[in-house]
Amino acid sequence: MKTILVTDGMDSGAVAALEQAGFAVVQQFYPPETLGQALQTVDGVVVRSATKVRKVHLDAALETRRLKLIVRGGVGVDNIDVDYARANGIAVANTPNASSASVAELALAHMFSCARFISAAGHSMREGRWEKKAYGKGIELRGKTLGIVGYGRIGACLGQMAQALGMTVLAYRRNPPKDDPRFVSLDELLAKSDFVSLHTPDTGRPLMDGPTIAKMKDGAVLINTSRGANVDEAALLAALDSGKLRAAGLDVWAKEPTDNHPLYSHPRVSCTPHIGAATQEAQARVGQEVVQVITSFFAGENRPEHNK
Repeated sequence: MKTILVTDGMDSGAVAALEQAGFAVVQQFYPPETLGQALQTVDGVVVRSATKVRKVHLDAALETRRLKLIVRGGVGVDNIDVDYARANGIAVANTPNASSASVAELALAHMFSCARFISAAGHSMREGRWEKKAYGKGIELRGKTLGIVGYGRIGACLGQMAQALGMTVLAYRRNPPKDDPRFVSLDELLAKSDFVSLHTPDTGRPLMDGPTIAKMKDGAVLINTSRGANVDEAALLAALDSGKLRAAGLDVWAKEPTDNHPLYSHPRVSCTPHIGAATQEAQARVGQEVVQVITSFFAGENRPEHNK
């Protein structure tokens, strides 16, 4: 019997489906210092964003060479040392389709929140204040321009939603399709967009730092549901304080759980604790894709490759 370790939780229906298919499923989170040892005793592991599978963990797993498959329940695989794993005979797969709609909807929700002060106004009411005048200068999304940085599955899904609301959509990615007027340079996107939403993997450095934010349209809104490292939080805070940016909607943070109180408590920040894919529907779809990947892999049907 093959054993599958699930470190960051998984839909109960998916766990039941794996067990029905003959797998032993162990649901247990391991901190970094003990993860490698745990990987020595399992055939596959399913992770989300909390668990990071690095070279040191893979080296430990290779002592027994039992681990054959790592599945990321989600889109990005930047929390896994993919090349090193594959070079040592460990396959890596992800579930790129399952959570796109949920993340795109949350990005849109933050756009509405920033446009109409929903987060701040609701908080003030819970504190017993009726500040109608303070929050009476909202803006509409209709007629505005949304710039989407990283036009993959999630970005495209958000683009469709925005167009349905009457927004103009601009997009940027490294290898844009030819003859599509939506795709522009990053500088042009930043200069023309009323809202900028990030949907790229961790670039290894802040995609939005002080100089980049300075290129944004005055009074624009920045939305980040991608990776916390993509935004220089100090530069963002300065832009909010100076009025360069109208607001920001943040679901991801440089450090999680975040301790950046000045940023998450800022009156012009709409914030959530990394819940982009945390809907019932997305979790069910993630689980279904994970089950399909695992059962196909161990049945010898194919060798999965992660999708961008």
